[in-house]
Amino acid sequence: MQTTELLDLWRDAIYCMAMVSGPFLVVALIVGLIMSLLQAATQMQENILSLVPKLLSVGLVMMIAGSWLLETLTGFASKAIGSLVVIGSGGGL
Repeated sequence: MQTTELLDLWRDAIYCMAMVSGPFLVVALIVGLIMSLLQAATQMQENILSLVPKLLSVGLVMMIAGSWLLETLTGFASKAIGSLVVIGSGGGL
């Protein structure tokens, strides 16, 4: 395996990580921002008031996009395992 192929595998790993974690981070960020605005408006500073909606929204994202996320992860895993077979068969650095 040449260096370019190894770098392609790393690039694909970072891309897969961003695609899988992106929806969770965006939803948690939006819900956290909304909840902090509500807390500032009502002057209620309880941590649980922001934690519960974030957990529920992240669970909702998991229910909606779970199959797509799993498909993305298994696709990358099979590609990475195939690359390890190439490295193990003597094409290593």
